[in-house]
Amino acid sequence: MAGKLPPQMIEPIQSPQHFATPSPRELRAQAVHRLQVGLFGLCAMLLLVGLANIIMDRAKLADTEDPIRDVVAADSKPKKQATDPLADIGVVPASEPSPTPTPTPMTTPTPQDLADPLAPQQ
Repeated sequence: MAGKLPPQMIEPIQSPQHFATPSPRELRAQAVHRLQVGLFGLCAMLLLVGLANIIMDRAKLADTEDPIRDVVAADSKPKKQATDPLADIGVVPASEPSPTPTPTPMTTPTPQDLADPLAPQQ
């Protein structure tokens, strides 16, 4: 059993085979197939570009602001700025340091500054 080879379904090639030119019917079938694939690809690209155009138009319509938003925004309560609770209690430093007021230089008042402001000036 082990020494017995299975029957071969394909005959081995005994001599070189030459290229057979396709018949006119095969050439026409290939040309029609190429034409069908090309037209299908062209239609697919046209549909894809059309769909992208529709999506962009809808996005532009949704992006335009309605005048009612201005009215609603004016009537709404002002939003409280988000604060950092840990910075508020002093655990971590604040992300935006509060500006320190600059001291104004003290000037000595002149006698004209001490004069009565309601009195006519000369």
